[in-house]
Amino acid sequence: MRSYIRHPSDIPIEVEREPVSSTETRKLHDVSCGGLSFSVTEAIEPETIIRVQITCVEPPFEAPCRVTWCRPVHDQYLIGVEFLAQQDEFRARMVEQVCHIEHYKREVLQREGRQLTGEQAAREWIQKYAKDFPALNSMVLGGH
Repeated sequence: MRSYIRHPSDIPIEVEREPVSSTETRKLHDVSCGGLSFSVTEAIEPETIIRVQITCVEPPFEAPCRVTWCRPVHDQYLIGVEFLAQQDEFRARMVEQVCHIEHYKREVLQREGRQLTGEQAAREWIQKYAKDFPALNSMVLGGH
């Protein structure tokens, strides 16, 4: 049994620097209790305030964040951010679950040729993976 759950790396995330100077669409790397990480093409200094958006979920997730670290990785930079509002942490964990379910839905279609509805994908994903999802017991989704 795995001791962690793999994060979907194909979920698009929009990164907007404050004040609005540029918006970059990237792929989400990881979501944790207090923040998330993703890769960008240009370094962003720690303490910089940015806005992140995940628009492939309903309703779209949007939150202001503070850059906590920036590390060069190959020809990009891996950025770690923390949420500025505590309620955004809970919302991000819910978005993470939805992203996992959407990823599962696409994976099943590609691997098995089965086209699942969102509800079917959610039920199958919960049955297969919810027990491995960190802190799921305290999340609303775990009670369904």
